[in-house]
Amino acid sequence: MRYRTLGDSGLLVSVVGLGCNNFGGRLDTARTRAVVDAAIDEGITLLDTAETYGGNGASELALGEVLGGRRDKVVLATKFGHQGADMGYGPAAGAKGGRGYIKVAVEKSLTRLKTDYIDLYQLHTPDPVTPIDETLAALDDLVKEGKVRYIGHSNLAGWQIADAAHAAAGGGRAPFISAQNHWSLLERGAEREVVPAALHFGVGVLPFFPLANGLLTGKVRKGQDIPANSRLAEPRRAGYVTDAKLDKVEALIAWGEAHGVSILEIAIGGLAAQPGCSSVIAGATSPEQVKANAAAGRWEPTTEQLEAIDKIVPPPAHGRN
Repeated sequence: MRYRTLGDSGLLVSVVGLGCNNFGGRLDTARTRAVVDAAIDEGITLLDTAETYGGNGASELALGEVLGGRRDKVVLATKFGHQGADMGYGPAAGAKGGRGYIKVAVEKSLTRLKTDYIDLYQLHTPDPVTPIDETLAALDDLVKEGKVRYIGHSNLAGWQIADAAHAAAGGGRAPFISAQNHWSLLERGAEREVVPAALHFGVGVLPFFPLANGLLTGKVRKGQDIPANSRLAEPRRAGYVTDAKLDKVEALIAWGEAHGVSILEIAIGGLAAQPGCSSVIAGATSPEQVKANAAAGRWEPTTEQLEAIDKIVPPPAHGRN
């Protein structure tokens, strides 16, 4: 496993991270333990969860249960403030990026995770009500108290990344060091504004959905039916699979076969090689998937190989200088 610093910080993370959205929902405690065991064995340190994953903190509860005495072996990341997710705090907690909500949310996450500190505490979605300066001030207090080591955000646009960076610098507060955004080689919109902004302000990008909901695993091929147990078969993803996307997947698979590289290696190793990417967060429901993801992250494409991939799945027109 390779390791990198996250943005302009001293936080070191594995190039392949483990998304924990399946914990407490699709996976019970025993299966969660097996996946976490495999991740630690493979050298994966970044474990990413959220207060909403699994419903009502179930993912955090599962992680707290299975980590036990191995807390110091992982970089524990969680999120707060997903818009539309009540979490049972009630209206008195205030807006989800405000002081009141953050104060309640962090204590609940610490309790569920059975830890005294969170390595990376992330604003899950932008709060349209609370000024970013208030959110940063509340998070800065947590850093000073030692309850949180570093702070990050998720789903922010490029201009919001810039706004937050200027607000932190102007107020002398702890800055966001990470941006978790939708980014895969099949869907590269983040490279238009988010990635350039992150690079400019010293923020490391943590791509989620790096496998394009499973399309970049090669399990769904052109001319074949979508497996019934696939995430792509869920009603909410109706229309996601298109001929245009499948054509690109087929082209990537063909290129990989010609160069001795699997589609999974292209998806994870190729994304990890993009400027600004700190760690590729990939979910898993079995130890075998964890091992496959970790192995895929070991592939380091050459400049020529990256250029070949760009021809198949082009970045946005203004994604690079």
